[in-house]
Amino acid sequence: MRQSLQCIFLFLLLAVFAHDAAATHVRAGEITARRISSNSLTYEITLTAYFDMQNGRPAADAQVDVTFYVGDGGQPIVVPRKLPIVDIGNNTTRNEYTFVYTFPAPGRFVISTALQNRNNNVLNISPPPTQEIDFFIRSTLVINASLGLNRTPVLLNPPIDLAAVGQRYIHNPGAFDADGDSLSYRLVTPQRSAAAGRGRDVQYVDPNRVQPEGPTENGTFPSTFSINAITGDLIWDAPSIPGYYNVAFVVEEWRNGVKIGEIVREMQIIVIEVRNDRPRLDSIPDICVEAGMMIRQSITARDKNGDRLTLTSISGVYQNTLVPAQNATFTVGQQNALGQVSGLFNWQTGCNHIRLEPYDVLFKVEDNAGPNFPNPSLFRKLVDIINVKIRVYGPKPQNLRAEPATDPSGQAFRITWSSYQCQIPGAQIVVYRREGCTNYEADLCQPGLPVGLGYQEVGRVAVGETSFVDNNGGQGLRRGVNYSYRIVVEFPRPGALPTEPNRLNGGGTSLPSSEFCLDLPQMMPVITNVTVDSTSQTRGQITVRWTRPLGVAPGAGDGPSQYRLFRATGLNGTDFTQIATINTNLQPGVADTLFVDRGLNTTANAYRYRIDYYFTSNGSLVKFDETEPASSVRLEQEGGASRQVRLVWTANVPWDNSNQRHRVYRESRTQRGVFNQIAEVQVQGPETFTYTDDGTDRFAADGTQSITLSADSTYCYRVETVGSYNSARIRPSLLYNFSQIICVTPIDTIRPCPPVLSLDTLDCATLTADAFCNQTTFTNNLSWTYPAQNAVGGECDPNIVEYKIYYARFDGEEPKYLASVLPPPTPPAMTYAHTDLSSFAGCYYVTAVNRYGNESAPSNIVCKDNCPQFSLPNVFTPNNDGKNDTFKPLSCPSFVETVEFRVFNRWGTKVFETTDVGINWNGKNNAGQDLPSGQYYYEASVRFQSVRPNSEPLILKGWVQLLR
Repeated sequence: MRQSLQCIFLFLLLAVFAHDAAATHVRAGEITARRISSNSLTYEITLTAYFDMQNGRPAADAQVDVTFYVGDGGQPIVVPRKLPIVDIGNNTTRNEYTFVYTFPAPGRFVISTALQNRNNNVLNISPPPTQEIDFFIRSTLVINASLGLNRTPVLLNPPIDLAAVGQRYIHNPGAFDADGDSLSYRLVTPQRSAAAGRGRDVQYVDPNRVQPEGPTENGTFPSTFSINAITGDLIWDAPSIPGYYNVAFVVEEWRNGVKIGEIVREMQIIVIEVRNDRPRLDSIPDICVEAGMMIRQSITARDKNGDRLTLTSISGVYQNTLVPAQNATFTVGQQNALGQVSGLFNWQTGCNHIRLEPYDVLFKVEDNAGPNFPNPSLFRKLVDIINVKIRVYGPKPQNLRAEPATDPSGQAFRITWSSYQCQIPGAQIVVYRREGCTNYEADLCQPGLPVGLGYQEVGRVAVGETSFVDNNGGQGLRRGVNYSYRIVVEFPRPGALPTEPNRLNGGGTSLPSSEFCLDLPQMMPVITNVTVDSTSQTRGQITVRWTRPLGVAPGAGDGPSQYRLFRATGLNGTDFTQIATINTNLQPGVADTLFVDRGLNTTANAYRYRIDYYFTSNGSLVKFDETEPASSVRLEQEGGASRQVRLVWTANVPWDNSNQRHRVYRESRTQRGVFNQIAEVQVQGPETFTYTDDGTDRFAADGTQSITLSADSTYCYRVETVGSYNSARIRPSLLYNFSQIICVTPIDTIRPCPPVLSLDTLDCATLTADAFCNQTTFTNNLSWTYPAQNAVGGECDPNIVEYKIYYARFDGEEPKYLASVLPPPTPPAMTYAHTDLSSFAGCYYVTAVNRYGNESAPSNIVCKDNCPQFSLPNVFTPNNDGKNDTFKPLSCPSFVETVEFRVFNRWGTKVFETTDVGINWNGKNNAGQDLPSGQYYYEASVRFQSVRPNSEPLILKGWVQLLR
């Protein structure tokens, strides 16, 4: 059957690709740049162009030089071709044009060139013939000292692979950035030259839209054409019409979230009709390693037709010029094997390979005619590509330890670790701490510490250091608390020259060290409870509990010890006053670590407590230390949804109340003073906690007492917090503390619905000229209705106690509060008269307010405008007979704001002008001289009071006969 395809191949190739070979040649290209000097902004700039040798060899060979432009307004730079020309297969050669350029200063530079001409018969570019459309390509280079040195990525995979009708086509440019910058990809429209150094888009159609809608390789509809923004995989699944198609995409370069450059590759996809099936590569997961580990990854490709297979790999990790030291290798056991081929990727990673961004390694399999293909010269090769991302992280720091340290604060740890394996200049060791221990173990793809673990940075030192003293910023660490430490190494972003052999490639963080967990000896007592026993304005009661000093034996010292208890008002109170003195010999079974504080206003206040511990030294009591203060739990009500109670509580305590299940209680409706638990709340935050009660009892263990909350009733609540010091030394391990009791009414937050507003109107067409004569004040009459349901069918609160009217003089101006109206006993009709206005112009809306003070959204805005009245006569007789002596508006003008009036004689000379709203022209010119009888022409610009700000004036033009 393959023998029968020979003629079909020959016919298709001649029919699809035949055209004038002497004038067409450019298929693809891109411009790259790399810095080559350590003391100047000197770069080597290269155009890599791909030419059609089958249909345009003479023209391609004739392209012995190209003209570059650098920046806007730059001078043309003619660059000769480098030799030799390289034949890269599929009737395509690669030509390179390279020159050295020194930029005058840092900046953003567009480097471009245009080539004459494209090859012909490109199906998705118009107008034909496409051989008459030139090929414009550009790249952008950013030189910025604050970002460090920069070079563009290089595209290591040439765009020469064929696409087969009905089969998935994939191309990946093999972009590699030696600086370790992040790369992203997006499609753009190919360009042609517009002027020197400037391009413009060609008339272009997405390749997938040239063809009728067809299936993908797997038979699903429709076919697709896209580029993966992260991997750069350009995938067409699947073409259905053979021919030439051109596409272009941008490779964007990012550093620290800032775009620092881009290069454009335009390329040609050659779609052919074949009976050959493309080979397939087995999928390979992305790889994560610690620097210093050896990567050994096998790669296998298969071909169901049994064709010969060639397996290759492209990446910067194979090149000394791109990745320093210890380059990777890729070996294939048997190239051109029939049906299946395997290779082995090896890379001994090292410290110089650590970077934030992954390394891309592209693997490519290409088939060739097997022994069963009758005419190998007619075989058309197909390929498959996969791109594997390899992340090389800094190795895990080793042997982390911590021990109490001598420090002026008296409470500190010295953190130590082994000398770090990768001594990269500029790297820093970051020390993290949290309260409580974890069992977190990072895998090879999880550098740094997840935020959710709760670690906080407490310091950092240079990578060569091996210790750090943590004293909590001079405040000292808390006794009796378990502390967990970890360290992570952070590496600097690139900044050295690419030519330096030990150049760091791009930042990132190491894997975290193992955890070291310990606590400070608890010599001082610590407060464990501040719980509200009863709520009252005068008889409130709080119980305070604390621990004994750890490690102190009964009778230690020269005599008894003493606790002195202090109290301050408020969650954050600092006005501590001593309220009790408790002597102790630390004897077992003696109740000397509890105090009941009575006579408090627990209704209005939270209270905060502190204990000072004294011991006997040389016969005198000496203060040893004081505890961290701890407050009672304060419960409040917050605004919530309709018929709900939103509870908020907080406590300022030295222990940790987060990551626990707090308990919410509501007073029984049948037994006053008895509280039933209605919920357990899993809390996360460290200080403030919330729960919204909708009446449902969500805790069934003590009986379910669900109710319907009403805005007309009062409900009482208290909460019980659960906390811990996260220390095995402190007992009890869980600490329970009650808040005060609050009795509240559910906040009814159903917003009243907006009313529907109407405003009396003016029919200007029916008004007479003297309708508003002698009228100096005006009234607007508003009326509105209140709906029974809102726009989506929900209930509107019927309990409206007030309507608020808002007024704005001009349309578009924010209305301001004007007045309030009480609703009548029998809605729905409501009215308001806005009186004493200088005109009718204005806009209004109305809101409704319910009994809880909730105000509705504004009603519809209604505006009213004036009916301007202004007309002029066409004759007047200024002869001082007391009749018609002045020229002025007829009747009485209404709502006139300004007038600009000018009079011209028959020769167009202005003889009179005024801004008098009444005009009152007495037949004289502006010099006070009588004007002769005759016909005069006027122009009046009249601006009226209007609801529209800066409304256009009315322009009146006419004539008037002056008679004496």
